[in-house]
Amino acid sequence: MIIPTRAAGLQALDDFVPRAGGAYARDRNHDLGARRDNVSGLSPYLRHRLVTEQEVVAAVLSRHSQGAAEKFVQEVFWRTYWKGWLEQNAEVWRRYRRDVAELAAGDLPPGYAEAVAGRTGIDALDAWVHELIDTGYLHNHTRMWFASIWIFTLGLPWQLGADLFHRHLLDGDAASNTLSWRWVAGLQTKGKTYLATAENISRFTEGRFSPTGLAETARALTEEPLPSRTPFETDDVVGAVEGRVGLLLHEEDLEPESLLAERPGLAGRLVAAAVAGDAEERSPGGASGVVTAFTVGALEDAAGRARDGDGRAARLLSDARPPTIASWAVTERLDTVVVPYAPIGPVHERLDALRPVLASEGIGLATVRRGWDSEAWPHASRGFFPFRESIPSLVRRSGLASGGPSV
Repeated sequence: MIIPTRAAGLQALDDFVPRAGGAYARDRNHDLGARRDNVSGLSPYLRHRLVTEQEVVAAVLSRHSQGAAEKFVQEVFWRTYWKGWLEQNAEVWRRYRRDVAELAAGDLPPGYAEAVAGRTGIDALDAWVHELIDTGYLHNHTRMWFASIWIFTLGLPWQLGADLFHRHLLDGDAASNTLSWRWVAGLQTKGKTYLATAENISRFTEGRFSPTGLAETARALTEEPLPSRTPFETDDVVGAVEGRVGLLLHEEDLEPESLLAERPGLAGRLVAAAVAGDAEERSPGGASGVVTAFTVGALEDAAGRARDGDGRAARLLSDARPPTIASWAVTERLDTVVVPYAPIGPVHERLDALRPVLASEGIGLATVRRGWDSEAWPHASRGFFPFRESIPSLVRRSGLASGGPSV
């Protein structure tokens, strides 16, 4: 059970730090089933920023040298990289959303119902489907195998597989999930696919699975050319912050203390609220009960920590509809609603819809982006390997240079 609180995330980080060096690099690719002590288990906390990337990397580098912890630090930066890449290529997200909506509205392809019910006859895939639905978790290596079998063995649309993950993964975010599926399919790095093999699955699951009948080739999928990338807004704070200010938290960033510490002028005596999106916002099929419970729990935890100048905890709003948020802002006599910047994805779309509704009430909407993202995202204009070369300098500029021993 993954407890949706910052305290639980910090405890998980503390438990993992001793293993973040050589042990992680050696064992991280093994899916050991219910035993997960070879990985950090931090991704649900990072995905919602109950715990931030900066404090995770800082904790690891306080114990290990940058060389020893290189693999883990890179995994933290993968999430940052995917977000930065999608920010500059938002058409990829828009196409994915349209494709999923069209597929869901029509006749679903043969084999889809059996796949999502865990009845394909491929023992590994069927077991992973049940693990995903029951727990909201799959090992990272397993996600690659799953996507490869889905696309190349079952011949199912990658968009529906990505949608299945997005509905059920506790750590599923728009960028990491969508772009990882595209990478397996040969779309993200054009022509480069990932092929799951029985030998590789058997080796890294300690012989638990050795599926037969898997595709032996993986021909890359194709798509219409994408438009040129669009550089993102360079200012960290977009929108005027004036008058009486309210902070609106959402599930993309639930650590208000460190966010406001980066912009101390915003804190003042602001009032606060927190709101979760509707299940259907994530997908036409909605979000799973496991995901919804975690998200609501995380928001409740953040609301209890986000207190105004009078010591009041944030109010948890009943829903994320623009009229509900506008009503809160009007009741609190706000001039400006400040929100943590939401990367491209469902929450970003929600805030775009909210802006004109607030404006009709004479209330501004301002977004605040963390310095971590502002520093890293410009380096995400190409593939991960060029981005990877920037990680040491990004770590230094964040003040996180290693002070740990070379272990």
